[in-house]
Amino acid sequence: MKIAKKIGWVLGVVFIIAQFFSPVKNEGEITSTIAFIAETNPSEEVLKVLKESCFDCHSNKTNYPWYNNITPVNFWLAAHVKDGKKHLNFSTWDSYSLKRKEHKMDELYEEVEEGEMPLKSYTLTHSDANLTPSQITAVVDWAKKTQADYKQQMNATIVE
Repeated sequence: MKIAKKIGWVLGVVFIIAQFFSPVKNEGEITSTIAFIAETNPSEEVLKVLKESCFDCHSNKTNYPWYNNITPVNFWLAAHVKDGKKHLNFSTWDSYSLKRKEHKMDELYEEVEEGEMPLKSYTLTHSDANLTPSQITAVVDWAKKTQADYKQQMNATIVE
């Protein structure tokens, strides 16, 4: 019994000390998404979905929940955001090539259509990020149209 108590105390002390360490936060400016929004021209409904369900993990500005102040949760969230931005970062959209933009739109609508995005782990704590069937349709239709526009631009560039 004494050993279990000692282990409990050691774990408690380690947990308290761990609270003094945290990862760098993703606290850029949300205005960094302006180029993406201007170029892809989402409807108000789609823009609302992007803001509520996508930008936290796929832009340079994350709105952190209160539990992000708890280590090790903050490291887990930081890893999710880093991974999300690695796959798609709306804040750096203007640096993507035309071909990459076209491909990212393809991935975007496939992930949303298949229910892979937003992640279940995100929607568990962000209920407003859950997408309704009409929101899914709106995002998929917008992304397919935007992808087609990029394909058309790519074809026009090849012809010239």
